[in-house]
Amino acid sequence: MKRRYWIGLLGLLLLCGGVSVAGASQTNIADGVGLKPDVSITLKTGIGKEGMYFQGVGGKIDGRINPDITVPQGAVVQLTLINGDGAMHDIAIPELSAKSDPVVGQDSSSVFVFRANEAGQFDYFCTVPGHRAAGMEGKLIVGDSQASDENDTLADISRDPADVPAPIGEREPKTVRVEMQTVEKQARLADGTSYRYWTFDGQVPGPLLRVREGDTVDLTLSNAEDSTMIHSVDFHAVTGPGGGAAVLQVPPGSKKSLSFKAIKPGLYVYHCATPMVAHHIANGMYGMILVEPEGGLPPVDHEFYVMQGEIYTTQRYGQHGEQSFDVRKLLDEKPEYYVFNGAVGALTDKHPLTAKVGETVRIYFGVGGPNATSSFHVIGEMFDKAYAWGGTTSAPAEHIQTISVPPGGATIVDFELEVPGKYVLVDHALSRMERGLAGFLKVEGDDVPEIYNPGGG
Repeated sequence: MKRRYWIGLLGLLLLCGGVSVAGASQTNIADGVGLKPDVSITLKTGIGKEGMYFQGVGGKIDGRINPDITVPQGAVVQLTLINGDGAMHDIAIPELSAKSDPVVGQDSSSVFVFRANEAGQFDYFCTVPGHRAAGMEGKLIVGDSQASDENDTLADISRDPADVPAPIGEREPKTVRVEMQTVEKQARLADGTSYRYWTFDGQVPGPLLRVREGDTVDLTLSNAEDSTMIHSVDFHAVTGPGGGAAVLQVPPGSKKSLSFKAIKPGLYVYHCATPMVAHHIANGMYGMILVEPEGGLPPVDHEFYVMQGEIYTTQRYGQHGEQSFDVRKLLDEKPEYYVFNGAVGALTDKHPLTAKVGETVRIYFGVGGPNATSSFHVIGEMFDKAYAWGGTTSAPAEHIQTISVPPGGATIVDFELEVPGKYVLVDHALSRMERGLAGFLKVEGDDVPEIYNPGGG
């Protein structure tokens, strides 16, 4: 009698998802209680040199990494998660209130059932801290995949980090004419999430401007007619009141001009300086200007442009739909999102950095902020040279792991690529990865076992 009681109790706990046993199968029934599944999906976890992932098992998704999964609206979906690597994982679709139990140990599994009542596109991901940022996320598309893909209709404001003007090198100083426009636009903040950005030239960050020491810059700043705000620009490379912002407060539909001489070389931030200044910056109004020293910088194979910022939304991180600005969170310095180049996924899904083994890379890195200092780090690499605070005339530090960059500050880092693989750009305040802050540097080439040998021996 006692034996049958405990067997029955164990079965009930397994059915309700109350037991987690390595190597055992777990079942968690959600809204699909008592119904035969219309769709069965199996995913297996894995870890490789590209990071962590879900891999499809069977059917059209077989072998695909983090596959897009399409199901009919109203379908009862059974999802089986198999542990393929031994680490603890789970899978969740929060917007559909669906989640597996944790799977711990090689070949353990969890099965759960839910009803896909709502049409749209939904994130699925591992909720174990750090795992989503390491790559364990994908899309569940309910209903018509074409109609449900909200991202097809959202503008991409994130600037490609390869969008860098050519080096100047050897030439005499001259007059450089620059035209910039401030633009307000609704655009993608994250998958399924939009935000009304304020921008320079329609992207975040604004364009990387490149001049040389001694150049005269003739700048014209215009503000789009459909803007709702006055906008301006403060160049940290300008010697003069407000960095130019004192004379560049531009109403919607107007333009103003300024001429300044770039007398000191370095990498400098610029940003909107219209009150409330922090509000304008947080909405995306920042960029950088490189003033090359006479003769230019040492040549490299690739140059990239990356800036870090914060976004303060009324709704919590990951909420789908149109998001609005929250001034209280700004003043309390509690952002919902941390981003590279303006949006979640800008440097992972949209515009990853790419290079090859044996090539040299330079990253022009700055922090728009407006509030948080960045501890910039590339996981798996060291900076062969790091120009602290964006200075170009002092000797760079060598073999640096992480460099601190304050809001409104910048740095230049150079390094050679010795080993292929995917390197992750982070702020080493690593919890910020969970709020969107990560980028990829994808390096192609042959393995170099004498430097890095995953198999050992």
